[in-house]
Amino acid sequence: MTRWTTSLMPRQDDHVAVVTGTGGLGFEDALALARAGCDTIIAGRNPRKGAEAVQRIRQEVPGARVRFELLDLADLASVAACGERLGQQLDRLDILINNAAVMIPPERKVTADGFELQMGTNYFGHFALTAHLLPLLRRSGEARVVSLSSLAAPWGRINFDDLNAERAYKPMDSYAQSKLACLMFAFELDRRSAAHGWGLSSSAAHPGISRTDILYNGAGRTSIEGRIRSYLPFLFQPAAQGALSTLYAATSPEARSGGYYGPDRLRGMRGHPTASKTPPQALDESVAARLWDVSEQLAGSPFAAAQRVAPHTAHAPQVSILAAP
Repeated sequence: MTRWTTSLMPRQDDHVAVVTGTGGLGFEDALALARAGCDTIIAGRNPRKGAEAVQRIRQEVPGARVRFELLDLADLASVAACGERLGQQLDRLDILINNAAVMIPPERKVTADGFELQMGTNYFGHFALTAHLLPLLRRSGEARVVSLSSLAAPWGRINFDDLNAERAYKPMDSYAQSKLACLMFAFELDRRSAAHGWGLSSSAAHPGISRTDILYNGAGRTSIEGRIRSYLPFLFQPAAQGALSTLYAATSPEARSGGYYGPDRLRGMRGHPTASKTPPQALDESVAARLWDVSEQLAGSPFAAAQRVAPHTAHAPQVSILAAP
């Protein structure tokens, strides 16, 4: 594979994208898409950080069509409300990047709906968001959904007997499970799109080990992980480099539907996008199907409802509502 960078990204002038997360990898994804001419919506729970991200992008890309949309992935009501607003505002959606995440909070926390925070935010929130946006994705006719996994996924397993760590909470075990679930969701979504004729492609990506604030926000700056992030920054590649695998999956003509992409050096820890090795447990289609069914039950059957909405048959020109003032 060519050493892919954003210089090889096709123009995205006629595309609309939603990226979850206002900082780190999500910011870099949104910045690159805006540079390529994409109408870009940054979705996150903090309006101040969202406004700052939009301002930074507009400073770097004059005239960028970018804005912020309120979304709390740890609250299914917020996810549904975001999906409803976007459904009213947009004619279609071409790119959805399920990026935002929580990583290894030392104590067990729960979402508004009672899910363990990492499983609820990283997986259930994105599962529901994708479902609520499915009608818009179907109207694209060529939509791509990219879900973020992690180098931790190979250590994960889907524990249906204690999916939300109510019996025993180990921060890294719950994080690994959530990221394995994201990876399995990406593959299952691709299979179901093909089976039901949804017309979208779904793939997964991971950023290797990247220099973001996810450890500070989760484990804390004074934790062992936080201190490693602070005092050994050379172990972490820049966030812009870590975002390349996601951007490749989202935009490259060579990216494969149902693929999994990550950095090509040091066992996936850094480098340029390449096909990533998939953990064997992520290929278990029976577990993936069961996880999907359980997720539908816990998240209120959002996909079942979304499938009843008929897509437009034509890829109509998008009227931008995102132009900078």
